[in-house]
Amino acid sequence: MTEKALIIGGGIAGAVTAMALHKAGIESEIFEAYPTGADDVGAFLVVFTNGLEALRVIDAHGPVVDHSFPALRVALIGEDGALRGERPISGIGEGAALGPRTLRRATLYRVLHDEAARRGIPVRHGKRLVGAETVSGPHGDRIVASFADGSTAEGDVLIGADGLHSATRTLIDPQAPRPRYTGQNTVCGYAHGIDTPLAPETYTMIAGKRAFLGCTRAPDGDVWWFANVPGDELTGDDAARTPAAWRSRVAELFADDATPAAAIVRATGDSVIASNSYDLATTPTWHNGSMVILGDAAHAAAPNAAQGASMAIEDGVVLGRALRDHADPRAAFAAFDELRRDRVEKVVATSAGLAGRAGTPDGTRAREVEARRAERGGAGASDWLTGYRITW
Repeated sequence: MTEKALIIGGGIAGAVTAMALHKAGIESEIFEAYPTGADDVGAFLVVFTNGLEALRVIDAHGPVVDHSFPALRVALIGEDGALRGERPISGIGEGAALGPRTLRRATLYRVLHDEAARRGIPVRHGKRLVGAETVSGPHGDRIVASFADGSTAEGDVLIGADGLHSATRTLIDPQAPRPRYTGQNTVCGYAHGIDTPLAPETYTMIAGKRAFLGCTRAPDGDVWWFANVPGDELTGDDAARTPAAWRSRVAELFADDATPAAAIVRATGDSVIASNSYDLATTPTWHNGSMVILGDAAHAAAPNAAQGASMAIEDGVVLGRALRDHADPRAAFAAFDELRRDRVEKVVATSAGLAGRAGTPDGTRAREVEARRAERGGAGASDWLTGYRITW
């Protein structure tokens, strides 16, 4: 029986898994590689209804709702500035609190960590996993994790919630596939003081001639926007690329359109962040002995379906339930794999299709695919995607 879990990674999947295990009566400890906080702190995300309902299962949805704002509809604007359509984002339950919520990634990390701390779950920072081995003792086999600072930790199971470039994934299977670059950079920013008409509680999708931009207005009046920009994979050599350079590059893609996109980007100031977009279509082996991976460590989707956070949340709750229901961790991990694999791999494939990677270098194909997605009701339009519910 699992009495203590070592959770590697303090992001969304790690914090949610710890709270699900707490609900199941299983002790856990989170080990985070970063000294403090979260990486990619400038980005924002959407937690869809399926993610919020999974958080509700472990009574953790309230803080997320309290620190976010709703997006209940999606509208599509063409390159000529004309409104092509508007409709509710499907999957919304009764009341705005259950609809999609927008918040900064760092805010989501913070509120989940605060909630985990309130429940007495410890988080150890500066703990980068470098190895793990199973040892036999008077009370049965235990797993010992080793960290780069020379420290160790011991538990019954080790759960890898350590993200896209997971060390746990490689420990489980040294031949595990690596994430693949999707051919696009994800750029997002926050425009201040721009007086452009945007419907409230709505994601406005702007399909320009050369690019696609999505945006929504926050309660304080700022416009939060994102764009998926075709380009080479960013490396350390790109660190000198300034917010002004990204602002100029993205604005230029919309300069010839009769839409507010270029003006929104130019009003952004220095609050611009760009990152690479990766996916991980399938990882053949999710678990081995006393170790298992979940979230981006096991499967990662391109950002086009906007389901990364919600999938990580679902994973954490389902794994917690599986460890509660199966005394043997190996049986729990097998049940988790069976319950989750088909769904998450379908999400990855769907998001890859929305990314339109087979398109032309200027992103025309991706723009057309995203426009059709918006016309159908946005990233959360499908019942199989946002209608998913977990019972405890």
